[in-house]
Amino acid sequence: MQAARWREAAGHVAGLPARDEFLIRGGHVMTMADGMEDLPDADIHVRDGTLVAIGRGLSVPGARELDARGMIVMPGFVDTHWHLWNCSLRALISGDEAARGYFPVTLSMGPRFTPDDSYHSVRLGLAEGLAGGITTVHNWSHNTRTPDHARAELAAMRSLGIRGRLAYGWGQELPLDRAMDLAGLEEIARAERGDPMIHVGAALRTPVSNPRGTVPIEVVRAEFAGVRRLGLPITMHARPGVVSVLDAHGLLGPDLQLVHPQGVSPQERERVAACGVSFSCSPVIEVLYAQASRGVIQFHELECACVRQSLSVDSSSASANADFFSCMRTLLWSHRQRFGAEVALTARRLLRLATLDGARDLGIADQVGSLEAGKRADIILVRATDLNMAPVVDPAFSLVYSGQPANVDTVIVDGRVLRRRGQWTACDPAQIVRDAAQSVREVAAR
Repeated sequence: MQAARWREAAGHVAGLPARDEFLIRGGHVMTMADGMEDLPDADIHVRDGTLVAIGRGLSVPGARELDARGMIVMPGFVDTHWHLWNCSLRALISGDEAARGYFPVTLSMGPRFTPDDSYHSVRLGLAEGLAGGITTVHNWSHNTRTPDHARAELAAMRSLGIRGRLAYGWGQELPLDRAMDLAGLEEIARAERGDPMIHVGAALRTPVSNPRGTVPIEVVRAEFAGVRRLGLPITMHARPGVVSVLDAHGLLGPDLQLVHPQGVSPQERERVAACGVSFSCSPVIEVLYAQASRGVIQFHELECACVRQSLSVDSSSASANADFFSCMRTLLWSHRQRFGAEVALTARRLLRLATLDGARDLGIADQVGSLEAGKRADIILVRATDLNMAPVVDPAFSLVYSGQPANVDTVIVDGRVLRRRGQWTACDPAQIVRDAAQSVREVAAR
């Protein structure tokens, strides 16, 4: 493996396809915009990364055309909580086994990670996510051992051309009574200010019982104060009772995203809604592993309380994949098991949760999450003629009930065509896999 390869990708996007002018022709366009209907057999005009126009029979002389006949054209998926640093640990994690489960493996292996290991692991996860239609990620980095680890993860994100947020966290070996590296966070946040593709936030530890240990509330308060002084968004894993603890110390606010809507009392739901806190739901993880013991997924209860919600992968090393179609389906199955057909959760609602609501949760809905003139061109084309999809009558239903990552034909991020006809236009996935495999072997041997 080449030494310090993350430095080669830091600060630039060499090797990515250029942004140019093109026309997506003849697809079934699902804009996901509020109040807008689908547009069958429609076109999308993109120029220099911007959505210029959407409609039927568009004429753009000289622009290349992407044939979208027989395809569903929609916004890319927006993931709002994904521990990309440990994607390569999929090789070592085995369910909830006492020695090889997600928590023991990440706790023991995290302190062994170099910035290069983080770089290769993040690239592995991002390549899988992009191939399945994820165009924005919330890189929830709870193994930010040094600022160079953060730089490496940012370099990985830039190298593949994805949009997103890096939530700067802590090293897995950090003592519970010691605050995170706020100076390092400030250094990274200042350096990244103004980047149109990637912004920085903070991932904080939880002040109630959890597998990574209970952080004293005094430490949590100091971290909140430090992050809020920098004006950065905050994210934290929720556990039963955490809302009340945070509320008692005046820490709830619209800059806070909590993860895992389970075990939230009616009173806590009211406080979350009143304070503008959002929730990211990771359904595949929440019905599996130890997370399932923390209660049912309370998506419906939070929806009724008018709490902002979004969808996320969580950990593709624990769930074994980054399939966003499965995220939607699993939430649907959980909802149906609880409520049957009495409380509707429609396919279109799930798709909005996976796109526009995710963009709203990350504060970038003015740029992406729906297909509207003036927004950035984050677009996926999904084949409706594949064996597992056809015949399609209701595209939303087919996407949620039948869709798979393999059906994603084309992936466009900020006007760059990263995948076309199921093939990468610039990325070398075989090299990404080799690098990640070599990295995890070295980590395990240290």
